[in-house]
Amino acid sequence: MEINKVIYWVSTLIMCGVFAFSANMYFTNTEMVKGFFTSLGYPSYIVIPLAVLKVLGIIAVLTKQSKMLMEWAYAGFFFDAVLAYTAHRVAEDGGTMFSIIAMVSLVISRIFYSRVYR
Repeated sequence: MEINKVIYWVSTLIMCGVFAFSANMYFTNTEMVKGFFTSLGYPSYIVIPLAVLKVLGIIAVLTKQSKMLMEWAYAGFFFDAVLAYTAHRVAEDGGTMFSIIAMVSLVISRIFYSRVYR
């Protein structure tokens, strides 16, 4: 297997793992997450829809059935990671590491997707 493909899949699986962990937390600890969202000034009603979109984004990225949906998933993940980083940074709760891991793995995944699947 060529190195570009290995880098693509490792970074993609890390990215999907971070977002799957996040979505799972949104589903299983909904009230706690809603409290975090409210304390940061975000509306609490977006918690479950955001979790559903994360799961759908993971499916879009891993299946590669629609290039357009996959690109939208990457864009959504990027904005989610940037907003999460900013929110955790403002809250000073130490949660920025997952956001940084998500952003770095997302960028690497997207770059190597272009190299592997032209």
